[in-house]
Amino acid sequence: MTFGFTRAQAVALVAMLALIVVAPGVLYPVFLMKVLCFGLFAGAFNLLIGYVGLLSLGHAAYFGMGSYIAAWTAKYWGFSAELAILTGGVVGAAIGLVFGWLAIRRQGIYFAMITLALSQMIYFFALQAPFTGGEDGIQQVPRAPLFGLIPLEDDMTLYWVVAAIFLLGFLAIHRIVHSPFGQVLKAIRENEPRAISLGYRVDDYKLLAFVLSAFIAAIAGATKSQVFGIATLTDVHWEMSGEVVLMTLLGGIGTIFGPVMGALVFGSLETYLAQFGDWVTVTQGAIFILCVLAFRRGIIGEIGARLRLVL
Repeated sequence: MTFGFTRAQAVALVAMLALIVVAPGVLYPVFLMKVLCFGLFAGAFNLLIGYVGLLSLGHAAYFGMGSYIAAWTAKYWGFSAELAILTGGVVGAAIGLVFGWLAIRRQGIYFAMITLALSQMIYFFALQAPFTGGEDGIQQVPRAPLFGLIPLEDDMTLYWVVAAIFLLGFLAIHRIVHSPFGQVLKAIRENEPRAISLGYRVDDYKLLAFVLSAFIAAIAGATKSQVFGIATLTDVHWEMSGEVVLMTLLGGIGTIFGPVMGALVFGSLETYLAQFGDWVTVTQGAIFILCVLAFRRGIIGEIGARLRLVL
C-alpha cells in the first residue's frame, strides 16, 4: 500500500497525473476542464451510491446551486475564484444537510424518489428566483482572479487551477473511503441491521456522507461556472442527475477511478457526436447499451476484475 493506494491504484494514479499534464498539448483545455469538473461530480455521486448504497436521483441540485452561487458571487460581489467556488460548495453542503436529513430515513426506491422530488424543488426555485436569471441564467460571469492576484482569463492558467481542484477532490474522496469512517460506510452498505446492532448510529453516518457528497458536487458545479462563465437551468435539471448516474455506471460503481473514466467517455461522446444533430441521443444510447453489456461492472470495474484473475 502507498498512501492508501494499492499497487495497481498507484500505477493508475501516476497514469492519470501524466494524462492531466500531457493532455492540454493534444486536446482543447476547455474540453479537458469540463471532463475534470464532471469527473469530480461523478466521484461525489459515487461516494454515496458506491460506498453507502444510496441512490440519489437529485444530485443536480447541489451541482447546479454550487454553479449559481459561484457565478453570482464572482459577478456581483467580486469574490475571488477560490472564494466563489468555496462559497458555492458551502451552500451546496447546507442544502445537502437539509435534504439529507429529510431523505435518509427512507431506503431504496423511496430514498431515490425523495431526492428527485427535492431536486425538482431546487429546479423550480432556480426558474423563479430573481438572482438566477430564470431561463437566461447568469451569463457573462467573469473569471475571477485566483486569490485576487492571479488572472485566469487564459485557458491554460485556469486549466491548472481546475486540475488542482479536481486532484484535491479526488484525493479527499479516496481518503474518506479508506478511513475508518469509510469502512463504517461500507459496513452500512453491506448489512445495515448488523451495523446498527454493533452500536453505530447509522443515520448520522449516512447524513455525513450525504453532506460530503453534496459539498464535493457543489464544488464541481462552482468550478464549471468559472470555466464557462455561465450558470443555467441545465445544471439543476433532472437530466443532469441522470447524466451523473450514467457516468458512474459507465466507469464502475464503487471504484475510485471509475467515475473519472465515465466522465471522460461521456464528455467525449457529448462533444464529438454533436455533429450528428438529432441523432446524437440515439447514438449515445446505443453506445451506452454496448458499454453496459460489454462491461457489466463498468469499464474500470471490469478491468480491475480481470487483473485480479490474472494476478
